[in-house]
Amino acid sequence: MKRLVECLAFLTLYIVLVSCSTGNQKDIMYKPVLISNWWEVAGNPDLGEYTSPDQEPVDFGVWQAADGTWQLWSCIRKTNCGGHTRLFHGWEAENLTDPNWRPLGIVMEADTTVGEKKGGLQAPHVIQKDEIYYMLYGGWAQICLAKSTDGKTFERVLNDKGTTEIFTGPFINSRDAMTIQLHGKYYCYYTGHLLDYKPGEINAAIFCRTSDDLLNWSQPTMVSGGGKYADADSWGGGDAECPFVVPINNKFILFRNVEYGHQNLNIQYCSGDPLNFGVNNDSLLVGELKIAAPEIVKYNGEYYIFALKENLKGIRAAKIEFQKIK
Repeated sequence: MKRLVECLAFLTLYIVLVSCSTGNQKDIMYKPVLISNWWEVAGNPDLGEYTSPDQEPVDFGVWQAADGTWQLWSCIRKTNCGGHTRLFHGWEAENLTDPNWRPLGIVMEADTTVGEKKGGLQAPHVIQKDEIYYMLYGGWAQICLAKSTDGKTFERVLNDKGTTEIFTGPFINSRDAMTIQLHGKYYCYYTGHLLDYKPGEINAAIFCRTSDDLLNWSQPTMVSGGGKYADADSWGGGDAECPFVVPINNKFILFRNVEYGHQNLNIQYCSGDPLNFGVNNDSLLVGELKIAAPEIVKYNGEYYIFALKENLKGIRAAKIEFQKIK
């Protein structure tokens, strides 16, 4: 009998300790913190005949190619290429931490024959699947897909209608796609905005769709929008742009962009649910950084953040870590 009582007491204590540990784990939140100075990675490129004094490198992607080199492709806007004035320019480096990466020139322009708007390329992001590199990017009205075997030269993937579109909507100008793999599925975060600006309403939002194969996608879920930072930008459609999600243990940190330029502002939310960072709700807000359009790279166990320069004339990098705040 005494032995039974001791066992029951030990089991009770174990359950209490596990419960406390689980409870504490649920309460843990993470906040991104810069831990180094910035260094310049890329400047404002020479685009030849497309060069414009007003051009600006904006949304971009960073990844490691098959040969080990690091690739950076940025959307350059306000160029002289016509249409919506946007195209992709590339840079390359031997090491992730190198300053002043080597310019590669114009690496991609919109193809109107496959449904993309002239000058409408936006925000490339690359993910690997079965040793193939897949690039999700904006074609102005839709999210498009291209693939590569070496991570350097990409060819467009066409659907059964002969276009590069994999999905669009529900808001207009679907853009800024960023994809991660979770639980055997691909989660693609992207943004869009309403055509008519309405004060006090959600005019820009971040959505997520899931897929098993990067070709067929679920219906969208709005994962972030509104809140106290809504309508902080100057045109009403940009307070929820450039989503980037970083898994940390059992949590997910969403970087949401609010402002570009000298007033640049990016806010971060931490959630246990990759499909819910709060809509008109800032209870999961954990921080803000004076940066724009960040991309986070994990390499050799360390995190690096790439972001636009404040004057929108190039791209910079720094080291970052995620600190517990609860």
